[in-house]
Amino acid sequence: MSRAITRGIPSSFTRALTAARLDSPIDVTLARAHHAIYRDALSAMGAAIDLLDPDEAYPDCVFVEDTAVVAARLALIARPGAESRRGETAAIANVLAGHCEIARMTAPATLDGGDCMRVGTTIYVGRSGRTNSAGVAALAAAFAPRGFRIVALELPPNVLHLKCICSPLGDDRILLADDSIPAEQFTGLEIIRVPQAETYAANAVAIGAHVLVAAEFPQTHDVLARAGFTLHLVPTTEVRKADGSLTCQSIVF
Repeated sequence: MSRAITRGIPSSFTRALTAARLDSPIDVTLARAHHAIYRDALSAMGAAIDLLDPDEAYPDCVFVEDTAVVAARLALIARPGAESRRGETAAIANVLAGHCEIARMTAPATLDGGDCMRVGTTIYVGRSGRTNSAGVAALAAAFAPRGFRIVALELPPNVLHLKCICSPLGDDRILLADDSIPAEQFTGLEIIRVPQAETYAANAVAIGAHVLVAAEFPQTHDVLARAGFTLHLVPTTEVRKADGSLTCQSIVF
């Protein structure tokens, strides 16, 4: 059975990091309601849910994906690129220690889990404003000995994380936004394309034949339905205001 590590939304979420120009402030009550829908969807997809308490000291703590990379019973505890988020990792490491061997990233490496996409035995990692070359090297040092191929990708400067533009749909295909990065970088994979106008929806969570997708993007819903997936729709209006999406709200392993 899949397991999903999640974390509640603090009242301080209104102060989460964002590059967006907000038309309205984050509605924490609504964000929490959306997060409940998110957890219910993961459960319906077959995942056992671990829900950690929020920490008011860390406004972004709901975005647990950035704190660790988990594969082959190893959890690499990351060193997030935003210094204000580095204290988020301790609680996640404590939970993961009950399920995995733990490795820890150290300075000068920085890496956000949102820059890492595992597809079969390959881990694609984006070099971004949050993930540096030392972080990529630390990822390789942890996972290459366990049989994973590490493929580093250069991200456009306007892309926060690799998974802002693509996400895995099992071991041999991915969801990729048109006009983002070249599909040729994913040799041997089936590419399911998201229209450029719906780039945000290229971030989705797949478990088997089920996929959790942002509710507001009907063209992407059609693409995924035609590909044979059962869709689970989750509203994203509030997490989008904090530069967040769907994969970043859980660590699924």
